[in-house]
This record gives sequence, structure tokens and C-alpha cells, in this order.
Amino acid sequence: MDKPHLTERARELRRNETDAERLMWSWLRAKQINGVKFRRQQPIGGYIVDFVSFEKKLIIEVDGGQHNFDDNREDDKVRTEWFEAQGYRVIRFWNSDVYANREGVLYKIVEAMEDPHPDPLP
Repeated sequence: MDKPHLTERARELRRNETDAERLMWSWLRAKQINGVKFRRQQPIGGYIVDFVSFEKKLIIEVDGGQHNFDDNREDDKVRTEWFEAQGYRVIRFWNSDVYANREGVLYKIVEAMEDPHPDPLP
């Protein structure tokens, strides 16, 4: 169950989205990709995700440079493991990829929607 403070924090994040998140949302909103509905800044468990399709059990995170620090990488790893344990697939994009590689980002999203739970690598 989501905590009330997470819901308010998610609203705040929606009001103050980054440029990369705004751009990503322009691609995802209104079921533009294969008719799949996404939500933005959505609380799930004790976390808030950037974008999620509950139908496809797919979470998309858009990361800035702060995610490249050791502590943040570890936090992201823990979050991703928790989401995967709940049956979600998490894909991450750097802000720079969102700005410079629209086709590649959209390709990866479509690929993840088609095969939301690929087999683990051997």
C-alpha cells in the first residue's frame, strides 16, 4: 500500500519534472506507443518511479548524472531488485540518451514491451 506522503511527493515531482522526463512523457503519454498506457511519477511500494505501464509491468527510469555516484548506483540496484521481485522489468536511460537518441530509446521501450521478462543471461 502506498503511503500518503509518497502520493504527495509524486504530485510534486510531476509538477517539477526534468526536461528529459518532460520529453520522455511527450513520447509515452496518451497511449502513443503500441496503445500502451503509461503513468508518470507513480508510487509503487515504498518508491516513486518515473514511468510505469502496469499492463506491461514495465518501469522506465530517466537518470541524470547524480545516478552515476556509487551510493546512488547502489540505491538504484536495490530498487531495481525490489521491482523485479514484484514482477516488473526496469529499463533505464540517461538524460543524454533521451535528448540525443530518440529512435534508440523508443526501440528499447518497444522491445521491452514485447518481451517484458527476458530470460536471464547464462
